[in-house]
Amino acid sequence: MAMQGMTIGQAAKAAGLTRKAVRVYEAKGLLPPAERSQAGYRLYSEDDVELLTFIRRARALGLHLDDVGEVLHIRRGGTPPCDAVRNLLDARIAEIDATITDLLALRQALAETRRGADDRPCGEPATVCSIIEDA
Repeated sequence: MAMQGMTIGQAAKAAGLTRKAVRVYEAKGLLPPAERSQAGYRLYSEDDVELLTFIRRARALGLHLDDVGEVLHIRRGGTPPCDAVRNLLDARIAEIDATITDLLALRQALAETRRGADDRPCGEPATVCSIIEDA
């Protein structure tokens, strides 16, 4: 009797992912190893596609693969992972806030350097460029 299932391409398309992403998620243990056809092709079920879709949505929210793995591990242990998800979302928000702060500081430094660049004559003695060297 032939085994039924979706190929990696079909599963990836159904979940809105690439084949490469499916392979990565399987290699990282987020997705259980796929069943194989007699010819050795990976075969995926509807449950696999639901899991892949969940992973895609978690990644779209900016969760790291390790975070997704933690959520799945908690769920597989029989516990709803909502508290962990709340904590992970709070941590991601804090990371993004820190990145925004760093980017705003960088923007300010760039703008100040750029304003000062107009007052510098090009070609004054410098190792490479005095605009950057004096920043």
